[in-house]
Amino acid sequence: MIDVKEHIYDDDPAQGHVDVRTRLKDVDYFYIGNGHIQAAIQHAPSGEGTPLALVFMDPAVLGKKRDSFSFDPDTGFEKTMLSISGDIEALPGNVHTIWLTDSSFPAVKAEWMAKELKIVEIFHCPDQNEPYLLRKVEITNTSDDPLKLVVKTGLRNHEIEKNINVAAGQVRTLYIRYSFEPDDKSIEIEFAKDLPLPATARQYWEQTSNIDFHHPLMNRYFNACSYQLPAVMSRSAIVDASIWQYNREWVRDHSFMALGLVYGGHHEMAGILINRLLKEFVSPDGDTYDSSEKRDPEDVELDQNGTLLYVLKNYVLWTGDTGILKKHWKKILKIADYPFKKIFRHGESGMFYNSREYWERHKIYGVEPGIELPYQIFPAVGLSAAAIMARLISKNDVAKRWDSAAAHLKEAILNHPEFSLVDDRGFIKRRGLDGNVQETITPSASSGLPDGVPLAADIEHLLNPDTCAAQPIALGFVPPDSDIASKTLTHLELLWNQGWDYGGYGRYNMNSEPDSHGAWPFPSLFMARAYLETGDYDKVWRILDWLNSISGAESCSWFEMYGPRISPPYAQVGITPWTWAEMLTLLTHHLCGIQLEEDFIRIRPRLIPGVDNIEGSFPLRGHRLHIDVKSGSGMEKTSFKSNVDIIKHDDLELHIPYADMDIYVEGGMASH
Repeated sequence: MIDVKEHIYDDDPAQGHVDVRTRLKDVDYFYIGNGHIQAAIQHAPSGEGTPLALVFMDPAVLGKKRDSFSFDPDTGFEKTMLSISGDIEALPGNVHTIWLTDSSFPAVKAEWMAKELKIVEIFHCPDQNEPYLLRKVEITNTSDDPLKLVVKTGLRNHEIEKNINVAAGQVRTLYIRYSFEPDDKSIEIEFAKDLPLPATARQYWEQTSNIDFHHPLMNRYFNACSYQLPAVMSRSAIVDASIWQYNREWVRDHSFMALGLVYGGHHEMAGILINRLLKEFVSPDGDTYDSSEKRDPEDVELDQNGTLLYVLKNYVLWTGDTGILKKHWKKILKIADYPFKKIFRHGESGMFYNSREYWERHKIYGVEPGIELPYQIFPAVGLSAAAIMARLISKNDVAKRWDSAAAHLKEAILNHPEFSLVDDRGFIKRRGLDGNVQETITPSASSGLPDGVPLAADIEHLLNPDTCAAQPIALGFVPPDSDIASKTLTHLELLWNQGWDYGGYGRYNMNSEPDSHGAWPFPSLFMARAYLETGDYDKVWRILDWLNSISGAESCSWFEMYGPRISPPYAQVGITPWTWAEMLTLLTHHLCGIQLEEDFIRIRPRLIPGVDNIEGSFPLRGHRLHIDVKSGSGMEKTSFKSNVDIIKHDDLELHIPYADMDIYVEGGMASH
């Protein structure tokens, strides 16, 4: 059984400089990095924490915010600020920080005014292969008189300064270089000359996925997520499941991150991450690790095997890298077959059971042995994916076995007379081994729950509804126009704004939270993906607009959840990379509609109101897939054309073959 101590952390945000807090008021974190160095530009506009700060980390070492190289116990990140002539610095509410949109590579721009000076700071990693960050500083003298200035900045106890003269109306440009020294785990800082951008850096970003939605918000969402997901990973694909929070890794979370990397066009990093998961996070018998640990059978997360297989299939279809299948084939066999072990198999239904649920509540929290929805959906989806991969390397016999197993599992999920995971509410979360729906949980007296969390209160703790029920709709497991999909989403609407008024979906009923109750961004994106498939575009926009209204919106670095947090004993809330992956999946797979099948490419764009033109270019098997799709009032019929043969074409989608060349697709979509 899971030890309750696993949930206990000692990082107290009330101890030390205010910068130790992750959730400063209205804060944004802009993450930049190249796998060799990692930094977050902290913009804290409301007077809580250093207004404009640099937080440096070793991407290969997971840690708390206070463990960062630039944190000083007494002054926090204050030394990383730019100080000019002793009394000129950025002040709360006087800094505007954005992703630089006129750049072909990730860069963050901070602009502020003080006295007669205008200061623009630009932060970026110029080189994909070297561990350094460059800070470009432009100082404009807006007065009529020349100025003699002393420019100073630093890290902890190390300060550097430079004397400059700035004529009236002149712009002086300085460059500050931060180099990570891996041997002694430190950051070296110096004023530097302008460093030309290596051609390889610009080429790298040109070769990733590029999309123009002709909509500023959608462009920011895609670009920021595509920038930051690889920025928080080491070159060996080490990454925290929630930055500064868990200091742990999961097959589930990291698989979805790999999928986001695929959609963002970071295929090499996706391959490194998937190879690492297959090698280091799957046991010889096919068990997948969570929270960096191997579990007892009753606590195994049975969705993880299928999730990894589903993501691996998508990686192979996008890259054509069947070598990864041959390299890990014995392990893939074990992953696919692992849930069928007798200890998990429910004899009457053929489905799988244990005593842990998708969000990691377990027996001590009142989760009874039972059949959990995601622990059936993802194995079924994963088996279908594994069958495709088997055929790609001519393992046709095992492919037939897996296809048959996936079909039987799907039939049981949807139609078993006693144990199906569907009722008049649509998808349900969990049935007990007797076929009854487990509707509530009751924690044991030894749960160790702190006072103040909902699950510790003397109230009813409901298991339904749960946003995991949106996943089979988003995955296409059931048709989007089905009665199951409609009923499920109607029931899930109970999770919007439950007990708060700032928007967003809780991951499940708030009264069953052993942790913090509040809105969660990545489960809200489960909902957005499902609603995009069902055509409820108002709900999609409600979620996207909500994400643009909360702390982290400008940088698109959203916290795992928004609500009260008892820290300690729980960890401070961190920034969750899975959210970036969910956004990239929403925008690429669902909105652009680039959906790769075994034998053809499906293009099924969803041009929602406000997005009438999508132009995109994606790396695909060593070439590029280019799309240009428009909609408008003058288009009464959908049409597509391409430079390759068209297999199928109707009012919703286009099917085209894979080709050993760049592919171009143009489409005109009928009016909304």
